[in-house]
Amino acid sequence: MNPATITLDSAYRVAPVPRRLFGSFVEHMGRCVYGGIHEPGHPAADTDGFRADVLELVRELGVSTVRYPGGNFVSGYNWKDGIGPVTERPARLDRAWMAVESNQVGTDEFMRWVTAAGCEPMLAVNLGTGGVQDACDLLEYTNHPRDTYWSDLRAKNGSADPYGVRLWCLGNEMDGPWQIGHKTAEEYGRLAAETARAMRRIDRSIELVACGSSNSAMPTFGAWESTVLEHCYDLVDHVSLHAYYEQRDDDRASFLASSVDMDHMINTVSATADSVAGRLRSRRRLSLSFDEWNVWYQSSFDGEQNLRYDDPPVLIEDDFSAIDAVVVGGLLVSLLRHADRVQIACQAQLVNVIAPIRTEPGGPAWRQTIFDPFAVTARHARGDVLMTQVESPQHHTSRYGDVATIDAVATIDDEGTAMSVFLVNRSPDEAVASRIVLRGFSAVTASDRLQLWDPDPRASNSAAEPDRVRVRPGDPVAIVDGSITLTLPPTSWTLLRLELGGSRT
Repeated sequence: MNPATITLDSAYRVAPVPRRLFGSFVEHMGRCVYGGIHEPGHPAADTDGFRADVLELVRELGVSTVRYPGGNFVSGYNWKDGIGPVTERPARLDRAWMAVESNQVGTDEFMRWVTAAGCEPMLAVNLGTGGVQDACDLLEYTNHPRDTYWSDLRAKNGSADPYGVRLWCLGNEMDGPWQIGHKTAEEYGRLAAETARAMRRIDRSIELVACGSSNSAMPTFGAWESTVLEHCYDLVDHVSLHAYYEQRDDDRASFLASSVDMDHMINTVSATADSVAGRLRSRRRLSLSFDEWNVWYQSSFDGEQNLRYDDPPVLIEDDFSAIDAVVVGGLLVSLLRHADRVQIACQAQLVNVIAPIRTEPGGPAWRQTIFDPFAVTARHARGDVLMTQVESPQHHTSRYGDVATIDAVATIDDEGTAMSVFLVNRSPDEAVASRIVLRGFSAVTASDRLQLWDPDPRASNSAAEPDRVRVRPGDPVAIVDGSITLTLPPTSWTLLRLELGGSRT
């Protein structure tokens, strides 16, 4: 292939890196909660039953925000079943995932766990079978200081101080006919608006996320957002996006280019929201919450309609490969590129269920292949996102047409002393020589090159071989006359760390 050129200039910046971009998602689904973060009797379990080894990996992953408790689960969930003495909590049918919910983990347990993990909670309210009052009761329970029924009950249950939850999702995927309590855009838009008004009368400091489309293939994509936001634009702060990607029919080229669809979805929802703002003559600018995204082999999942209540709890525990990890790295590049608009993102889910962390009952926990690109990006993407000009050869994909083979984004820290350049070679089989041109930077030295690439793109990690596919040091690079030349292997994700002596402003 022809070489690629990536040009970076210290004067051109997109936006600060939002720390909430590195969020995750914990849903009462499969073994994410029970048998994942929570396993009483495990040698590493604490007094609440949470696994310390899993918690350690969550901290290593660098998760900033955790969305809870769903997902489809929340649309049939009564949060009041999950508070009070554990031995007195009722077992309920979870109609979303055809399981029996024991309610052994509820709001208070989750809040203790997310605090121990050092993450910000992002709670979802039930707008499927629930409604305005149910959402307000939960907000009063978590955030009101004292001297009301729900705040005093929280104190009785062990937390005298309010939790101060700031981020709230107004339901989940309400456009989807699979959703319990599914609604039309008109129905949901009005309900979201009324719920937002009522919740803000309890706590004006909260941020609210309105449900956008479940994915870009929905027949109502775009129209849904337009109608919903006509009702609640000035009452919410963010609109959600969800997307999952998988390789189909051995079409590796299209799969590696999944971030093309993510870019399209972000641009479309941004434009739709701005159009609504124009029609309403609003001066507010909504940001986006990409609060479900990941690789998920949905074609291997028979669907919740084929589940039974007596099925084992194992559910969509995909084994991720090296190619999956490269795709995840590419999706993170897309999210960073849109840091001026995407303020929240949650990789779904955190443990066992299409997750970067896997566990064995009573046994070990380990990192899946998708763990390292997320962890390394969360650790090193700091400060501001730089505007990245990429001139790349192209190759053809059946799903997206011709796409750029090399994708890239860069960040510079607040002190102007370090820069991170994230690079993806989306070609299934060709290496690409690449040149990074640095403008406006002085005294640049290369400190690290980390790379995820494997001669077998289908290689994966397991309990027996937990480090088969990891991010590893790559060959050192030299900086000559303000530019760096390196070759990017096919199906690879790379991080370059550069030390800076200063930059022109």
